[in-house]
Amino acid sequence: MGTRNERYLTMTELVSRIEDGEIDTVVVAFTDMQGRLQGKRLHGRYFVDHVVDHGTEGCNYLLAVDVDMNTVDGYAISSWDRGYGDMEFVLDHHTIRLLTHLPATAMVQCDLVWPPTDGAQHSPVVQSPRAILRGQLDRAAEHGWVALAGTELEFIAFDTSYEQAHLSGYRDLTPVNQYNVDYSILGTSRAEPLLRSIRNHMYDAGLDVEGAKGECNLGQHEIGFLYADALTTADNHAVYKNAAKEIAAQQGRSITFMAKFNEREGSSCHIHLSLRGRDGELVFWDDEARRRTPLYDHFVAGVLATAADFTLLYAPNINSYKRFADASFAPTAIAWGHDNRTCAVRLVGEGPAARMENRMPGADVNPYLALAAMLAGGLHGIEHELPLPEELVGNAYRSDRPRVPATMAAAREAFAASTVAKEALGADVVDHYVNMADVELAAYNAAVTDWELRRGFERL
Repeated sequence: MGTRNERYLTMTELVSRIEDGEIDTVVVAFTDMQGRLQGKRLHGRYFVDHVVDHGTEGCNYLLAVDVDMNTVDGYAISSWDRGYGDMEFVLDHHTIRLLTHLPATAMVQCDLVWPPTDGAQHSPVVQSPRAILRGQLDRAAEHGWVALAGTELEFIAFDTSYEQAHLSGYRDLTPVNQYNVDYSILGTSRAEPLLRSIRNHMYDAGLDVEGAKGECNLGQHEIGFLYADALTTADNHAVYKNAAKEIAAQQGRSITFMAKFNEREGSSCHIHLSLRGRDGELVFWDDEARRRTPLYDHFVAGVLATAADFTLLYAPNINSYKRFADASFAPTAIAWGHDNRTCAVRLVGEGPAARMENRMPGADVNPYLALAAMLAGGLHGIEHELPLPEELVGNAYRSDRPRVPATMAAAREAFAASTVAKEALGADVVDHYVNMADVELAAYNAAVTDWELRRGFERL
């Protein structure tokens, strides 16, 4: 397999650029449970001499912390009792890219493996998000299918720096727009210095950029990228999200990918997915009959049947559930419809463009976990030939269809009890992410919020 497009580098090209002095820093990174890039910045000479052939390592607590990087209890793979040892970072040579928003810098993304012990071979860290997605892609490959995907990330940008936002308690921030700029050319021009910089630097990093558009909330925007194979899409998503924040910070601005920043519209991450044959042949569409194939219907039926089971992977934070509100363009009903944005699953396109859109994830989603969940659900539907429920025509918010779990606690219970999740992902993975939910729920339940203080300080 070669590089993903001509803008990615081969390892030979990267080493050559380091030798020539064009690159002096290599970011070696993996994606953690929260969807963040974690790793090291290595000097180019050290990278060539010591890392190219052997990889590097990092503490296994990186897959066992909360969002504040606190070590927490309950994880089987990492604890005080286990001594917080290392995981090894295995360089994926297909992910080498330039980061032109940083001086003389390239990046390589990694898989995680356990160091060999007692003569045993390396083994994958199965709880790693990238490994979880690889597992479901391997299942699809056993059937002769390749998964193609695209993620549509929305964000809110502010003319307030991250440092100022922190000092103000994330209150009274200045959004880059003061009114709804959905599709507005005039309104998005206000933020174009930021949007253009992100678009162009991401193109340099190997992403195929489509464009940018305004959204509904104040300062809300979306930058779109062309679909790719699912692993490439997830890798690009993680790089883009991190780089967009870095570029905003360079301009004295800030960006949030919270699912629900305020009481206005939330920020989504609609995920488009389809299957193809190994040679690109259509499997979701019958061109001769000009209609969906039974396999496509079974796949969508499986995603719908497991939507509650996998909501925790589509909505992985307490804040994620604030986004699920009626008449908000975020779904509350587990239903499908043709080009119907009120449903959890929207079917769009014909022929090679035929695909399903999962509207449940917010911008805080971990793309590896969400794509793995969609594939696990869809393959379950195919393997059991699940019938596709009746299409929902009209307003899904007013329907009697099953509801999306409304709280993280409810999603946690559904995931923990899911036979499909355990069979597809493995009990170790399910236990790991159930514990992640338990940690988040405990932290939230212990917090006293501004809302409680305002309502109760004097009047209760």
